Amino acid sequence: MLPRRVLALVLGVLAALTLLTPTGYASSEHRVVRPLARAHAHNDYEHPRPLLDALDQGFTSVEADIHLVGDQLLVGHDPADLRPDRTLERLYLEPLRARVLANHGRVYRKPAPFQLLIDIKSEAVSTYAALEKRLSNPRFSLLFATYSDGNVTPRAVTAVLSGNRPKEVLVAQRHRFAFYDGRIADPNDLGPGSDARVTPLVSDNWTKLFTWTGVGPFPQVERARLAEIVRKAHAAGQRVRFWATPDTPNPARSAVWSALAEAGVDHLNTDDLAGLAAFLRGR
Repeated sequence: MLPRRVLALVLGVLAALTLLTPTGYASSEHRVVRPLARAHAHNDYEHPRPLLDALDQGFTSVEADIHLVGDQLLVGHDPADLRPDRTLERLYLEPLRARVLANHGRVYRKPAPFQLLIDIKSEAVSTYAALEKRLSNPRFSLLFATYSDGNVTPRAVTAVLSGNRPKEVLVAQRHRFAFYDGRIADPNDLGPGSDARVTPLVSDNWTKLFTWTGVGPFPQVERARLAEIVRKAHAAGQRVRFWATPDTPNPARSAVWSALAEAGVDHLNTDDLAGLAAFLRGR
């Protein structure tokens, strides 16, 4: 039997270790971070501390690009960027597991939905099969929202597939841990004709749908188009995101972000974590 003082010291050390993520950094949850509902970290893995830098700023959606290499899911934009130590498990799944355990079933202490947007860069079906093995692993499965026989069970994290996503495979599954990122320009994906249990998110390239880049007034025709996109998506229970919006710190970027927020766009896309966090907290 250990003396009480020694036992207390051992328990204290073990508690501290549980707050360490596999990347070697302590969790930021020793302080309360207010989650930002609209903050999406585009290409999150390019930051010095993938996931953790976004969590420190209160982001509630992060994007990880994955490639299937052998039996490993490696994170990076292009094949030249890949390293064997930068796996999906190490950079995202294990740190999220540590956070959710530390916060009693939530990513943040304050309840807030959290999205892991997984952009498949390699072949769709084989990469998804490898991803499904990770998401359904008992070590991680309790983190993720599930679809089962027509019902969605929300959990701390919702995994959504973008990029090369095998929609037919997802639709055919009676039970799954991942969902589909639809395209706004695709009438089969956007709005009440779609199924939010399959496609809870619709995204698209801003520059393919709009000409306005934040300079001068927002054309009324384009403002109305944006409002209609959001209306259709929300009527179907879907969330909206655009990529390729202006992301250089200047008044034009702020103008576009303001227009998106005012229209009810759910995820504002950025590489500038601190910049978007400051913008959202200033509203």
